[in-house]
Amino acid sequence: MSTNTGDQRQRVTVHTLADKKRKREPIVSITAYDYSSARLADEAGVDFILVGDSVAQVMLGYDSTLPVTMDEMVYHSRIVRRAVRHALLVVDMPFGSYHTGTLAALENAVRLVKEGGAEAVKIEGGVSRVPFIRRVIDAEIPVMGHIGLTPQSVHRMGGYKVQGKTSRAIEQLMRDAEALDKVGVSALVLEGIPREVAIRITAEVATPTIGIGAGPDCDGQIIVYHDLVGLTFSSPAKFVRRYCNAGTLITEAIQAYRDDIRSRAFPSDAESYHLPRDVQRVLGESDNDSAGRQK
Repeated sequence: MSTNTGDQRQRVTVHTLADKKRKREPIVSITAYDYSSARLADEAGVDFILVGDSVAQVMLGYDSTLPVTMDEMVYHSRIVRRAVRHALLVVDMPFGSYHTGTLAALENAVRLVKEGGAEAVKIEGGVSRVPFIRRVIDAEIPVMGHIGLTPQSVHRMGGYKVQGKTSRAIEQLMRDAEALDKVGVSALVLEGIPREVAIRITAEVATPTIGIGAGPDCDGQIIVYHDLVGLTFSSPAKFVRRYCNAGTLITEAIQAYRDDIRSRAFPSDAESYHLPRDVQRVLGESDNDSAGRQK
């Protein structure tokens, strides 16, 4: 692993994201959940790292994001915090952590900052989430919004389906985007919506938009680290571009390791520790003496 200790890049903040939108510089982000992947992403120069509640499916084996708890989000946030030196650290507020009222939203957001090291939190939903988001922002905690395909709403949506495909649905997405822009979110994730709708939202809000399955015209893009490098077990979504297939490489490496053990090719003598020669001689003489006494 790289040890890029001489890197002098400045820390990314929410103001960096706003500057990038004004300058029309693309924002690069990635979702990561552990030390090694977050460190690699940070050293590669991404602008922000999201500890997503998708950790539920990718790392914890659940079939949706809904079961993941605040304790689990804090745990993974703390791990990623130790890896990140330059990127902005954003953490998802999991299902149930803000749905019961503004006080719960504030308490859980504070916990992600104090215990998890988050520099911003992400909350799914549009107009209906504005009271919660406003309270968190008033407490000096930056908030990233998230509209379109919101995984925490999977039961209401009837599955993971592209959103904003009708005039009425587009109008609602625009109202959601405008409400979040007005309340002061620091960025806005647009997930699973038609490219044409994402273009319109991006043009009409001052907030930087981050696309995932929303086309190339957003102010930035995000993808899950495990999807990007081919470490997932399911077929990737349409919008996922795999840049390598690490899963295959790792499987082949483990198979080679298995074969070497079975053939006794691993470990070799060169990979073994040895006694100093003088100790070997003493042991050899002792073994010979023991053999002589036995005779």
